[in-house]
Amino acid sequence: MEKIRLGPTILAYPMPAFLVGSVICGKPNFMTAAWGGIACGQPPMISISIHHKRYTLQGIKQTGEFSVCIPSQEQVTETDFCGIVSGKRYNKITVCGFDIFYGDLANAPMIVQCPVTLECQVEQIPDLGSHVLVIGKITEIHVNQNCLTEDKPDVEKIRPFIYSTGCRREYIGFGNPIAQAFQKGKDLKPG
Repeated sequence: MEKIRLGPTILAYPMPAFLVGSVICGKPNFMTAAWGGIACGQPPMISISIHHKRYTLQGIKQTGEFSVCIPSQEQVTETDFCGIVSGKRYNKITVCGFDIFYGDLANAPMIVQCPVTLECQVEQIPDLGSHVLVIGKITEIHVNQNCLTEDKPDVEKIRPFIYSTGCRREYIGFGNPIAQAFQKGKDLKPG
């Protein structure tokens, strides 16, 4: 199959839909981020790429704390809203009807409606050009009890979604399982 060159651009799948929270001037605020993921296992860390001009970044830099909330498909409207308007102009908590709670970190607001929330402390914020990479140590994870199966998070109950770029700028829910992890590859092992 012939490959078409696109040049250097941002294209990697999947792009998770996250709501990143911080406290700015004493008030909680959230932004949508799709450029993020696990950065380290031990200690557990997450990375989020944020444009320099984002209002939420000010709070992260000021306090050294932030949250990553993983919304379910039921919060797609609110997630999109938090990505298209600025917290400088809108009170996103009021408009979206978010209920806010805090864990151990005073400047990492979390959204009750999101089935999974992570409390994070800033480890590093390297400047990469148009964006900075906020690398945070995960200090605690909160999961809705009804999203657990045998005391472990269950993606089918959490119902997260991804952002699709390219020709389809839309949010997409997860599909059907296609293979058992750490098992399917064994089909290729020589006998």
